[in-house]
Amino acid sequence: MSPGWWLRRSLRFRITVVATGVALLCLLAFTGLAPSLIGLIQITAVDQELEKSPPRVLDVAGVPVDGKPPLPLTAQDIRALRSGEPVLRLEGESALRFRGQVVFSGDGTPRLEVYASTLLGYGKANTLGSRWLAVAAVLVAGLVGIATWLSVRSSLRPVERMRVAAGELPHGERLPVPPSRDELQALAEALNALLARRDEASDRLRRFTGDAAHELRSPVASVRAQAEVAVAHPDPDFSIEVLESVVEESIRLSALVESLLILARADTAAPPRAEAVDLVLEAEAAISRLDTELLVRLTAPPSACLVSARRSEVELVLDNLLRNAARYAYSTITLTLVPVGRDVRLLVDDDGHGIPAEHRAKVFDRFYRVEEDRGRRSGGFGLGLALVSHLVQRRGGTVRAAESPAGGARLEIRWPSW
Repeated sequence: MSPGWWLRRSLRFRITVVATGVALLCLLAFTGLAPSLIGLIQITAVDQELEKSPPRVLDVAGVPVDGKPPLPLTAQDIRALRSGEPVLRLEGESALRFRGQVVFSGDGTPRLEVYASTLLGYGKANTLGSRWLAVAAVLVAGLVGIATWLSVRSSLRPVERMRVAAGELPHGERLPVPPSRDELQALAEALNALLARRDEASDRLRRFTGDAAHELRSPVASVRAQAEVAVAHPDPDFSIEVLESVVEESIRLSALVESLLILARADTAAPPRAEAVDLVLEAEAAISRLDTELLVRLTAPPSACLVSARRSEVELVLDNLLRNAARYAYSTITLTLVPVGRDVRLLVDDDGHGIPAEHRAKVFDRFYRVEEDRGRRSGGFGLGLALVSHLVQRRGGTVRAAESPAGGARLEIRWPSW
């Protein structure tokens, strides 16, 4: 029998079989000891009665001195009785029991007092007792199996009801938690937590799909409209302007699709193993990649600031932070790196119009943009800071938006140091 067959059986079946098997083995083991136990009980009862009966008197050699017939004792039995050990002799289905002790007569002669009795049906009682105990063992094991089956079925019935209810619960509903502090309460709480994560993931996917469809609709509609105008009015000068606009919208569309793909991979894939990344070197490289005429300053300690992440993640975070700052800054962007305990603090400040206080907790949400930026092509899609938040938080870091000392926005990142 393969292990797979056993594992495919129901939990109720496996528990019943194990409980029945263990009970049967224990009872059969007890049945095997039954002859010894029955014999011990018989011998104990006979010994108690022997003390009340008159003894036979023998000399130390085993010869009767009381004028009665000799006892069926061997020399070895006589030696055992003289030493105070009892003797049991099997005679067919019966047995003879002897107990003895050495006493001294009035003239100092040693005598052996022997108490004797016959145990009628000794062997047959042991045989019948063993057989009936074996039958009883099988019956009791069967009763144990039936009781186990019923008790397990009764115990699993609430679990089955909970499973059916969990599968039929509508969005937002939760299972009732039993008041008893037992495994069922823990299971209900775990299922409710699972349902909460399911609903959260479903809501997040619904919002993500709706926002993505909304954001994709605008550039696609713009490209289509301009292409239709160019087809309807085939003017060479006008067509060049249309093509330039189409190229611009295509670039925006490509950027949006790329951001969506990055977020989708980040959501579904487990984060790769972290490594030591020098944040100072990566910040200098990100500044060199930034295509802007703004003044970008970097303030960092002379030593390396190693963070626990992947280089590609750090590059994405720095590029998105700098592009976001460059989009709103008037003249200056400042990057500041400060080691703080077990973290490395990264501050990105700009001198733009800043982020209103009521929006600071939401700017890291996907597709979220401050209302006055909506509809502006320079305002982005609201995915850059969401990607920053996701990449940093899955490494155990934090993100926060605040006000810059220059009056603009401050984005603060705390990364676990290596």
